Amino acid sequence: MTTPWGEHVLARFPEDPRDRLRAWDASDEYLLGHLAEREVPLSGTVVVVGDRWGALVTALASHRPAQITDSHLAREATRANLERNGVEPGSVRLLTTQEPPPERVDVLLVRVPKSLALLEDQLLRLAPALHEGTVVVGTGMVKEIHTSTLRLFERIVGPTRTSLAEKKARLVFATPDLSLRRPANPWPLAYRLPDDAGPLSGRTVVNHAGVFCADRLDIGTRFFLQHLPEAVGSRRVVDLGCGNGVVGTAVALADPAAEVLFTDESFQAVASAEATYKANGAAGRAEFRVGDGLAGVPDGSVDLVLNNPPFHSHQATTDATAWRMFTGARRVLRPGGELWVVGNRHLGYHVKLRRLFGNSHLVASDRKFVVLKAVRK
Repeated sequence: MTTPWGEHVLARFPEDPRDRLRAWDASDEYLLGHLAEREVPLSGTVVVVGDRWGALVTALASHRPAQITDSHLAREATRANLERNGVEPGSVRLLTTQEPPPERVDVLLVRVPKSLALLEDQLLRLAPALHEGTVVVGTGMVKEIHTSTLRLFERIVGPTRTSLAEKKARLVFATPDLSLRRPANPWPLAYRLPDDAGPLSGRTVVNHAGVFCADRLDIGTRFFLQHLPEAVGSRRVVDLGCGNGVVGTAVALADPAAEVLFTDESFQAVASAEATYKANGAAGRAEFRVGDGLAGVPDGSVDLVLNNPPFHSHQATTDATAWRMFTGARRVLRPGGELWVVGNRHLGYHVKLRRLFGNSHLVASDRKFVVLKAVRK
């Protein structure tokens, strides 16, 4: 990536030589070009929110920015890219969405996220740190910036306008208005589950901003909850890509002797899972881990993996994440251990499971979803 601060070699995480997707896009280039062209002062506290693979903070590392991210993969990509480009350790302050933001922000750069809720939460948490001289610039591809995005900036930060589009990217400029009466932060959000949610029917779910289907139970998870494996006593279970933790919590309530690991690459998701677990009084053994899938879980140590894999990576549709999850599940399962997966029928997960496990069993199906089981031989 060529920037006003030099050329930088960047990669996504985990690195895959077959992956043709870049670790930056036109919106990153547009923002960096704007900062240099307008000579935006970068001597104060620079905060970068939602930097997907570390492209922005790598380019701006000489100004010692802070990065705030919800993604473990983005943070690991940032670390690798900073090292790859010879950036001195400690030049960039790496923060998560679950940590307190800086108390003062002089330049706020926002890579607009897919989730409007996550943007709302981030802006509300950062608003007290803004002052009259704070420069606020958002960036994203044209298809990612909507009227609702601009209204959110205006409601929380102040008067907002946009740039002309360049290479299908756009900038958002917001001027802090300290007289604004900002709304209270509604996140995390708690709500009652419907009566057809299996073991969790009528119980509470807690969602931090940005977690998939934050204000309702998605129909795929609802279908999964209706067809979970029966309790069989003490065993080690993984809720892989746990989201708000409803699947793992359902297992913990139905099978108190089970030990459940909740894992996700989203800091917001794992915080939601832990809150959901505690809100429902589950009293078994549980672990909550932010990480790259099943990395760090010993081989052959798990009896059951439950998974509702995503099939999008930001704006790209891909089965790479599902494939890595299935591969990881096969590694950590004991002989006779089972992977249970829910997914849209058209995704053809049964083909991948047969390639990996040598078998795939249909547990349940309707017009849209299937629940599949694969057994580790």
